Amino acid sequence: MAQQEQVTNRIFTLANVISFIRLCMVPAYLVFLLEGHDILATFLFALAASTDFVDGQLARRTHTVSRLGQLLDPAVDRVLMIAGVVGLLLVGRLPLWIIVVVIARDLFLLCGAAFLLRYKKRVAVVFPGKVATTLLFVGFAGLLLNFPLIPGLGICDVSWLPGFNAESVSWGIWFVYAGLVLALATTALYIYRGWQALQEGRNERIG
Repeated sequence: MAQQEQVTNRIFTLANVISFIRLCMVPAYLVFLLEGHDILATFLFALAASTDFVDGQLARRTHTVSRLGQLLDPAVDRVLMIAGVVGLLLVGRLPLWIIVVVIARDLFLLCGAAFLLRYKKRVAVVFPGKVATTLLFVGFAGLLLNFPLIPGLGICDVSWLPGFNAESVSWGIWFVYAGLVLALATTALYIYRGWQALQEGRNERIG
């Protein structure tokens, strides 16, 4: 157990290399998407998103958990998330309000994590948070592929609620909605745990 919890200062671990490779996929994905290569863009995005668990699992199983990796792994997820929604906005497949919610949440979590580092504290990623991220990534991949399109529910006539209006839309939008709901719920949990960590850090400084 002690080995599993040990954190090193190493930079060039295999897990960190994988995280760097995932990060490099982000600009490539955007280039393919903006040039109209939906399948290639979807493949790169899906590959970067689906290997999310690889670096973390590899670090734990090889006992090479590093301080850089603890920051890099969630940071790459956030960069990929933001690049995903921005790309979909640029090609007109997501309404602006979803992009604002996703980016605002991710920036809030990044700022909170950076603030906690002043007290040498961090909040571990919770499983529901990983599920929310997975749902969003699956939804974004579906919107990137843009096939097959399914009819909307037709319960409203506003353009900013794709899937609920009558327009046909990618099946991925429903994964996006589910991911958003769960992501906002887990944000409340992160705020609570972050507050606990902050109080603990302040008490340690005083003590």
